[in-house]
Amino acid sequence: MKPGFIYIITNKNHTVLYTGVTSNLPKRIKEHQVKRYQGSFSTRYNANKLVYYEAFQMIGDAISREKQIKAGSRAKKIAIINSVNAEWNDLYEEIVGLFG
Repeated sequence: MKPGFIYIITNKNHTVLYTGVTSNLPKRIKEHQVKRYQGSFSTRYNANKLVYYEAFQMIGDAISREKQIKAGSRAKKIAIINSVNAEWNDLYEEIVGLFG
């Protein structure tokens, strides 16, 4: 089975949070950055800054974690981000180096 990733992206003012799941994190974040899917939530709200991610050995585990995060409040998502990225830096270059 494929590996999987969950991720949280935001816009430049951190007013929007989007949680997603993918098997190819660098490719998926690049799709958000170039607004590949017109009309999507991330395109409408300019959410393309990667602020959090987790890696899983199996995509099924990533899907379960995504559902858990999506069910949580905005405050819980902010706490998750702050636990590893208190400055809310864009982590895209980091993942390209690790997974690209």
